[in-house]
Amino acid sequence: MYGSESGSVPEDLERTAFRRAEKKYKLYYEDTYKSSKKKRKPKPVDLSEVLDFNSILESYYQNVELPHGVVPLRCGFDRPVFSLENRPGFYFIPGALSVKEQCQWIKESLTSFPQPPNRTNHNAFYGPINDLFIAANERKVLVADGGSNSECDPSVSNGGVHGWKFFEEHEVSSKGSTCKSVSASVLLRKLRWSTLGLQFDWSKRNYDVSLPHKKIPDTLCQLAKRLATPAMPLGEEFQPEGAIVNYFGPGDMLGGHLDDMEADWSKPIVSMSLGCKAIFLLGGKHREDPPIAMFLRSGDVVLMAGEARECFHGVPRIFTDGENDEIVTLQRQFSQEDDFSVLEYIRSSRININIRQVY
Repeated sequence: MYGSESGSVPEDLERTAFRRAEKKYKLYYEDTYKSSKKKRKPKPVDLSEVLDFNSILESYYQNVELPHGVVPLRCGFDRPVFSLENRPGFYFIPGALSVKEQCQWIKESLTSFPQPPNRTNHNAFYGPINDLFIAANERKVLVADGGSNSECDPSVSNGGVHGWKFFEEHEVSSKGSTCKSVSASVLLRKLRWSTLGLQFDWSKRNYDVSLPHKKIPDTLCQLAKRLATPAMPLGEEFQPEGAIVNYFGPGDMLGGHLDDMEADWSKPIVSMSLGCKAIFLLGGKHREDPPIAMFLRSGDVVLMAGEARECFHGVPRIFTDGENDEIVTLQRQFSQEDDFSVLEYIRSSRININIRQVY
């Protein structure tokens, strides 16, 4: 291990402050001999320094003194908005979305947002995939099409994928293992992002206006415009033009990064959290700046504008255990709606929708 030899630098000292924070909060499992991953217990983590805006909101309502550096914003918004003195342009709106709104956007994120022409992380290998969530629930399998084996000619198409089509599970098993295939449920679990509106080209790190796209749904646009109000320059209205939807499963994280490809950084990124609770790290303009850790719960909204757009940020951990995930109200709502397929997914997942004004 690095740092084990005499005179060498300890591994932690070689990391930046941001990387040390990521390591501190990242999910690690107890080293138990011959234990499966499902049975392994997460290692305890010290959460005493994590800002909890639920508690801050309660203190605000009770006229109790807030933590040092946390300031309520006087902006005429319809619910409390908090800012941080040492991170200008950062705003936190706890519980900004109702439970019904959360359920609505979770469903849209799974059923509508990954639909072509919107792109996902699967496009590069499989091409555009239609109705992935439905296919996963129907236990379908995506099979390579056009091979030399005639048995690889599935009867059920996924609606235009070049080279891959959906099969019923029993059809695939009856043909043996002569074709390349992957189950829709595996693809759903490996879904990491989808892009709405103007499509972001990850290879070039810019927006490619030549790519086919649909406008962001009007209901999401109107919601984003309302939520962006506290961070907008006076007299201006937020114009949602692109969005990235991130999907997190157990053990997933989003490393420290900047969102710096939009033209006007005075306009905020509107970030909506859905599903399991997470830890969010907000750093400074350099990776060496110690980040502030805070909880993100389902329904919370974060705005980053101006100087905050220059701050490194990331998500080192989501909580998917029943004790800490804090999705009881979501589970109850989905159960009442008999939407058990979405319920099963969100029990171990977090979704983040971040909406941007590109130009």
